[in-house]
Amino acid sequence: MFQIQTLNKISSVGLKRFPMDGYEVASEFSTPDAILVRSAKMHDMDFSSSLKAIGRAGAGVNNIPLEKCTEKGIVVFNTPGANANAVKELVIAAMLLSSRNLTEGVNWAKTLIGEGGEVPKMVEKGKSNFVGPEIQGKTLGIIGLGAIGMLVANAGEALGMRVVGFDPYISVDSAWGLSQNVEKAISLDNLLSEADYLSLHIPLLDSTKEFINKSKFEIMKDGVRIMNFARGGLVNKEDLFAAFESGKVTSFITDFPDEDLLKHDKVIGIPHLGASTPESESNCAAMVVDQVKNFLENGNIRNSVNFPNSGMPRNGANRLIIANRNIPKMVGNITSVLADENINISDMLNKHRGDIAYNIIDIDGGITVEQIQKIRDIEGVIMVRLLPPVK
Repeated sequence: MFQIQTLNKISSVGLKRFPMDGYEVASEFSTPDAILVRSAKMHDMDFSSSLKAIGRAGAGVNNIPLEKCTEKGIVVFNTPGANANAVKELVIAAMLLSSRNLTEGVNWAKTLIGEGGEVPKMVEKGKSNFVGPEIQGKTLGIIGLGAIGMLVANAGEALGMRVVGFDPYISVDSAWGLSQNVEKAISLDNLLSEADYLSLHIPLLDSTKEFINKSKFEIMKDGVRIMNFARGGLVNKEDLFAAFESGKVTSFITDFPDEDLLKHDKVIGIPHLGASTPESESNCAAMVVDQVKNFLENGNIRNSVNFPNSGMPRNGANRLIIANRNIPKMVGNITSVLADENINISDMLNKHRGDIAYNIIDIDGGITVEQIQKIRDIEGVIMVRLLPPVK
């Protein structure tokens, strides 16, 4: 019986995917096999030795102590792409909000309350203050063509925009899903120089912190509108404010506002609503449950942020899953122990990600607790589990 602990409210659409015979789901367990989480902070949590996996129903994993989990052999999953459509729709809405000055217009219209029958006349007189361009025929530049960036690019193209994308690391899946009319930027500078609207879809890393700064603003067209629905910290705020003053940037729309940004009248601050749809929450829950379930039952890993993606079909045999430090001779040491114990390997997969390697080994016949311990005692081995044959 696997015990699944939930630290936040997880959509029942996902939780129902755990079969009742074999799984218990609750918010309180002292020795869970897996934890499902959304935004709860886990850095100060003590993890029991029973914990095998953490599933984040969402993309960001800043609330999870990844290094600690890796050291303990705990596989951390996230759900990239599950909320992609929700974020795409918000990006398109933001582009329209900024282009047509809708937030300013709505806020001004509210000030007319109390004017009674004069409101229609005042509306007609004041509407010229909120004139804004149509997006059709304009150039949308997209930096990052992952699951969300790809959908934004296709939506922009469908709305009649010229779309130019830049992503030197685009995946095969994203490339297949991208409209053939989306142009590949010659360079990042070329994209920046041509975009009327700029949408950011890159992760926040040491290499991307304040990625949009003075030097990049100088390349942009005057009056550009910038949308950041990826992560806070990608734009240098002081350089952004200077770009407002010079007229280089007309507006900045972000799902990650802070007080400095909210104080500026050319910033539209949205309260992190990117994934705040019932559909998105259900998609994330279903995806993370499937991933955790597949790992617990079969040892297969998909969409882990700290272990390599690894998968091998079950063949009816006992299965060993082994995590170890990615150092020389580890595979040989593991297989030597099995050979010395007269245990035959029927199938095997070895993958690595950085300093961590992961092995799936199907064996003929059984294996004792003592034999498993011999593998566990190999220097560099982090985790060993025996998975019985699938019924």
